[in-house]
Amino acid sequence: MNDKILSLDNVQSIAPGKFTFSERVEYLKQFGKHTQSFSTLQPNMQYFDLPGIGYIGYMKKWGMTFVLSDPVCAPEHFELLLSRFHKRYPRASFIQVSKPVVDILHTRLGYYGTQFGSEARVDLAKWSLTGKKKQIIRTALNQAEKAGMTVKERYSDDHTREISEAWIQTRKCKSNEIRFLIRPMEMSYRENERHFYAYQDGKAVGFIYFDPVYDRNKIVSYVPNISRANADFKQGIFYTLMAHAMTVFQAEGIPYLDLGLIPLALHEDNEPQESSLLKKAMRLIYKKGNFLYNFQGLEFTKSRFRGEVSKTYVCHHSALPIKELFAMFKLTRLL
Repeated sequence: MNDKILSLDNVQSIAPGKFTFSERVEYLKQFGKHTQSFSTLQPNMQYFDLPGIGYIGYMKKWGMTFVLSDPVCAPEHFELLLSRFHKRYPRASFIQVSKPVVDILHTRLGYYGTQFGSEARVDLAKWSLTGKKKQIIRTALNQAEKAGMTVKERYSDDHTREISEAWIQTRKCKSNEIRFLIRPMEMSYRENERHFYAYQDGKAVGFIYFDPVYDRNKIVSYVPNISRANADFKQGIFYTLMAHAMTVFQAEGIPYLDLGLIPLALHEDNEPQESSLLKKAMRLIYKKGNFLYNFQGLEFTKSRFRGEVSKTYVCHHSALPIKELFAMFKLTRLL
């Protein structure tokens, strides 16, 4: 792979190409540091590939283009790949990207870069169950033990669809699984996924699928992208599964555990490149939009793990991109 990756001195004349799937996986393993890099390989994703550099994954809805995550390339090539992509898709929106990408899109290409939510990362070398805010996790573990619940890592499907369909019926959005921002449960590419199941009386009652986060061909973190629980168990299974998996990853020497997107969990202060109109709209959705998604509950749950919180952004052209927001909600199947 390294002999295919080009330096900054000889990339200006490179024309877009088309990677094979195995080539794209090589770039993912080398540069897939973003928590959604693995999700760029979900079904129905389209790609902008630049040989020797990397790729951008995107989907279209109603003629609009939506990019997911940072470009899968070396950070020093972000500007090149983004500028080449912009020439082909000048009205694209970028969803769940980091501040370095925001800075390029804002200063070089005139985008707004507005906080879309937060992410949190747990340093597994320092992870323990001590602390006041982790009491709810300890309580869940005690309840699970009293209920005779056990957790096992498995690679075979164990009542997965049955649990998932029952779980979906308890959600705000019951018609379909969310896609794009959350990759679908069924993917043809599943290398290095980790599956943990909770059992009671020998039957699976919940599970979490963890996706790998890569850096220079090493797994440096996992992120829980798919979680489901039997509808009869309202509390505790997620905490129990997470605590077990984190102990396993910790023992394996995995440096971090990423908790993934906490949508619409926004910082109070506004940054210069942000749209105050869009941020006000998103704050309103967070407060009033629980009929769409359990925004507040998800933020509370993930905050119990006491990870280091960082911002994630959406980059857009107009100050209040109503059509783009509506199209994105349809793309993700929230509407």
